Amino acid sequence: MFILIGGWGSRERKIKAAFYLFIYTLLGSIFLLFSILVIYLETGTTSFLTLSFNTISFDKQIVLWVFSYIAFSVKTPTFPFHIWLPEAHVEAPTAGSVILAGLLLKLGGYGFLKFLLPVLSEGTFFYLPLIYTLSGLSILYASLTTLRQLDLKRIIAYSSIAHMNLGVLGIFSCNIPGIQGSIFLMIAHGIVSSAMFFMVGVLYDKYHTRLLDYFGGLVQVMPIFSIYFLIFCLANVGLPGTCNFIGELLIFFGILDINFFITFIALIGTIISVLYTIFFYNRLVFGNAKVKYINVWQEITKRENAIVLPLALLTFVFGIFPNFILDTTVSSVMFLVNCI
Repeated sequence: MFILIGGWGSRERKIKAAFYLFIYTLLGSIFLLFSILVIYLETGTTSFLTLSFNTISFDKQIVLWVFSYIAFSVKTPTFPFHIWLPEAHVEAPTAGSVILAGLLLKLGGYGFLKFLLPVLSEGTFFYLPLIYTLSGLSILYASLTTLRQLDLKRIIAYSSIAHMNLGVLGIFSCNIPGIQGSIFLMIAHGIVSSAMFFMVGVLYDKYHTRLLDYFGGLVQVMPIFSIYFLIFCLANVGLPGTCNFIGELLIFFGILDINFFITFIALIGTIISVLYTIFFYNRLVFGNAKVKYINVWQEITKRENAIVLPLALLTFVFGIFPNFILDTTVSSVMFLVNCI
């Protein structure tokens, strides 16, 4: 990712964004490496399965959990370790943004599920109020910040922070609906967010700008693009029948049993996501085409359509038939909950 952003980034700030990613990841990795070394010296193994049944002393868990959480929350990202993500997304080429949204952000959730919950379970329960507070702040902060953005990539980047932190709440609900919902939401977000970044990349390749001020009335000149973008925008806000809806619904079921207040905060974030999505889709697609800035319009090509169509189909397939994923993950989630 460092090479992709620094070498093929789209603007002058690409070097700064690449080093943001590198430094945040490096510092988080140092904390994680320290935790792994201490656990190995304590238990004599680094096997997840063995560590799930070994008990590390509570005092050590308190310290190791903080170090490990910093490493994984950089990748999620959670406030206050989120600064690198909007910069990286805005400066990255389209392929880099797709990899960031589809794969890299999920590493934090994987770390929480694979490492923090089963290995440092006592530390996890000790820090649950802190996790809920930081995740709730991240959802509200990212959602409100998205409302005032004019760069299309930055809008989707801050939206990704809000969605991923909703997934973190599901993971740390420590029950089957919440954890399954978070896994489902991470997969759904990988599909929908990657598709939205690709669509923005299509616009940028054709018109060399991502600012909302220069666009308008795309439905008149790019109707196929507008339909695809509408599908992914509706999925992004969790419309029933789309994949995000299943993940968010399960997460809300999971965290409602744990903490009503944090559920309320998460719901506010979801409502705000509807507002900013409607706002920027309306400005982009409807109204009059701004021919003062762009007077030659191009519909998406067959090649671009071949990339977007499978993602649009998966959005509906997983939204209507969620058991493809839920049946696959239920046994692993039950084992994880038993370990906790």
